[in-house]
Amino acid sequence: MGTAKRTGLVLAAALLTAAAPVPKTDPAGRILAPRAAPGEAVRPYVRVDAPTIVLRHVRVIDGTGAPAQMDRTLVIENGRIAAIGGPELAAPAGATVLDLEGRSVMPGIVGMHDHLYYIARPGLDSDGHAHGPSPLVPQMTFSSPRMYLAAGVTTIRTAGSVEPYADLNLKGQIDAGAVPGPHMDVTAPYLEGPGSPFVQMHLLRDAADARRFVAFWADQGATSFKAYMNITRAQLRAAIDEAHRHGMKITGHLCSVTYPEAAALGIDNLEHGFWVNTQNDPGKAPDKCPATVGAPTLAGMDPDGPDAKDLIARLIAAKVAVTSTLPVFEPSSARYRPLSPKMLETLSPQARNDYLYLRTQALSAAPERKAARAALWANELRMERAFVAAGGLLIAGPDPTGAGNVLPGFGDQRAVELLVDAGFTPLEAIRIGTLNGATYLGLADRIGSIAVGKNADLVVVEGDPSTRIDDIEKVEIVFKDGVGFDSGRLLDAVRGRYGQY
Repeated sequence: MGTAKRTGLVLAAALLTAAAPVPKTDPAGRILAPRAAPGEAVRPYVRVDAPTIVLRHVRVIDGTGAPAQMDRTLVIENGRIAAIGGPELAAPAGATVLDLEGRSVMPGIVGMHDHLYYIARPGLDSDGHAHGPSPLVPQMTFSSPRMYLAAGVTTIRTAGSVEPYADLNLKGQIDAGAVPGPHMDVTAPYLEGPGSPFVQMHLLRDAADARRFVAFWADQGATSFKAYMNITRAQLRAAIDEAHRHGMKITGHLCSVTYPEAAALGIDNLEHGFWVNTQNDPGKAPDKCPATVGAPTLAGMDPDGPDAKDLIARLIAAKVAVTSTLPVFEPSSARYRPLSPKMLETLSPQARNDYLYLRTQALSAAPERKAARAALWANELRMERAFVAAGGLLIAGPDPTGAGNVLPGFGDQRAVELLVDAGFTPLEAIRIGTLNGATYLGLADRIGSIAVGKNADLVVVEGDPSTRIDDIEKVEIVFKDGVGFDSGRLLDAVRGRYGQY
């Protein structure tokens, strides 16, 4: 074959690749489906559903970080917020009126690291890492969506899937009103390289495989992607380029690739705060996950020092968001809080045993190990504050993967509470857990804060979480697209089931 002909074929192939079609619909738009009427299986969980609903005498915490507004009236019409005013605002004719004196209304939580599975044990060590091959990851497609919604989580990003068709089909059922649950950003199966202990994950062969993988799952209906611990830089670059070509974002729970490397490659988001950055781990080899998985880097990174300032500046310049997942690391805190009886009631016997086993291990650890973990915890809190102070976009989620102490919904509430422990005000923490997540998803014009014209995705809680953040747990009614769900009924349905199905 002549040189000119070979060159022409290569050029034609390149042009065909560049011109490959992308999805016709905006991925962000697919997360929020059109409002659907509650079906037969959903109606038992509904407390109020009417074309027009008026919430009177509520404290409005709008999610922007602004001070709470007292004694407000909020009007919901056809799933949207139609009006916000004082006690003098008249109720439209025929409206259903709820007197909610003593309650607060805040935006629905936007959970940015919210799985739909549970890691069966034995299989993980006390840090949540697999110590042997083949730990199984069963789906919680019944309990998890109900638990998220009951806790006031109206939108989730699944942040990695092991049963992608189950997640996609569940989203379709929720969107159709056939199953109760939150809006879903379905993250495709993990983009993982060789060496993963998880037997249900596809192991990428090379960069071309990563590109094909992203293209396939974009076509199947996934709306975001997540890179995992053993991915190589070449695979990650290919995945990022392909995801962006489809108008989608990609996050990462990394280890083999460092934070500066990922930012340079164009990643959109990094999971687990600064806990898993391995850039300064001793012996870190290119494209290899060290056994230390980031602990030395976090331990040695002074948030006020040059390394941290340089890293944070790089992330912000590259527009990389960071996901705070403090609940999954809370066993490292000196103030590790036990689960409440209401939370324990949702656990299956096996999940309860898992929780008690790991809690006992954490509390009985050697003093030197406790001190080292507590130091990591303290530095993580400082790094997250420094990132936000420098202008970074911090979002939040709990990472409910089977440690027992981290549960769907309850964990999202705890993620906001722990941000206050980190030094944020309650109003700042609520914004991180609501509007910041919506901003990352490109949905801040529809969800994440309370404003006229936005979706009526709202949480009614007893008390005032703008001053007492623990009141965020006192959920009574959760409005999703203007339909008010009874939190207690949703939790009654999952009693003893989380960890089982």
